[in-house]
Amino acid sequence: MKSRPPHDGSGGAMLDTTALEALARRAAAAIDADALVRLTRDLVRIPSVYRPGSTTEAETAAYLADHLGMLGFEVAVHEAAPNRPNVVADWNSGRPGRSLILEGHTDVVTEGDPAAWSFSPFGAVVASGRIYGRGAADMKGGLAAAICALDAVCRTAPDLPGRVRLAALADEEGMMLGIKAFIRGGYAQGFDAALICEPEENQICLHQRGAMRVLATFRGKMAHGAMPYAGTNPIPWAARFVLGLAEAEAREQARHGAHTSLGLPHITPTTVRAPAAGEPQFNVMAGEAQVTVDVRTIPGQDHAEIRRSLEAIADHVRAQDPAAQIALDVIEDRPWTETPATDPIVGAVERAYRTILGAEPRYGGVPGATDGTFLRAWVGIPIVTIGPGGREIPHQADEYVEIAELVVAARLYAAAAVYFLGEGSP
Repeated sequence: MKSRPPHDGSGGAMLDTTALEALARRAAAAIDADALVRLTRDLVRIPSVYRPGSTTEAETAAYLADHLGMLGFEVAVHEAAPNRPNVVADWNSGRPGRSLILEGHTDVVTEGDPAAWSFSPFGAVVASGRIYGRGAADMKGGLAAAICALDAVCRTAPDLPGRVRLAALADEEGMMLGIKAFIRGGYAQGFDAALICEPEENQICLHQRGAMRVLATFRGKMAHGAMPYAGTNPIPWAARFVLGLAEAEAREQARHGAHTSLGLPHITPTTVRAPAAGEPQFNVMAGEAQVTVDVRTIPGQDHAEIRRSLEAIADHVRAQDPAAQIALDVIEDRPWTETPATDPIVGAVERAYRTILGAEPRYGGVPGATDGTFLRAWVGIPIVTIGPGGREIPHQADEYVEIAELVVAARLYAAAAVYFLGEGSP
């Protein structure tokens, strides 16, 4: 693990409040803005959209492994799935103390139609103080900021107690195979907290929505459109089910109200398909229909109870038509998370905010699940989600990150790491 000769003046002794603040400022000031921009642009230029049989995160992972190795970190690469590597880099001062994870993901969503972009989706063009490109905000900018922050901490505060692990993981945009493999491989064990570097406008987010992905399948019998009586039409069942979802959402919203950081919960039908496979035709009555349901929850909601409410909707459809064949499958279940405001990692980020920005912290909530969901739910690690980029910018054409916001994020990460480790001195 990376270590360097001490030159922070502490000699390994416990730092008082004033000395720790000075060290946090020094680490933040050591961020090289030009290097941060170069790293972000280099990462954006590597298309890490997952396309089976074509591109994966592998090229980005190889670049990061080389870059982190050149910075002097001990680097490990392991596959979350075939040709979908996770990259892990460690720094350890050699002194016992707290441990922190800086986490980001290397995959990005599809760029869509390149013609819809003002700049090349993977050109990493700099214009008007912004870096444009797929992944600039979500979240290669945040990942680059974390790397530069960790390097700055190592250079300015090598005597801090404890250790930091940087995790650049695959498949956050899909089934989150990267974070699941990271946890199952034991890479999260023994850590006290994590910063999740997602684009949240540099707001301190202590709450994340939960998510359930539910597939509803309605099985009838295919027939000619001129002779529907020769088959069984599944589409009316699907329609009644969709109407029931709106009623279920209204009940959940009335019961729980709006969360202060996350707003109202939602139960959203996102796709309706009939037939479930193959080409639809005007004169063919489909034999099978499917509805996908995206459930987004807030703290206090019970996912098992929501699943029962969806089953109740299906039962109501069956009661209206005993011929209805309906199957509900929960494809993914991601619990909501919350981190107590009193947790040390929250205090460290808040103190970094005041130190770097000279203002009171701004708070927000994460509208979707992140890799931090599983760090919190499966391992119990307190998480704070904070990073550069507009909350509504990801997954759009002309995605960008403000360079000024990117630099602030790196400085916040560096100062927060100093405070978190320094305040935990034995």
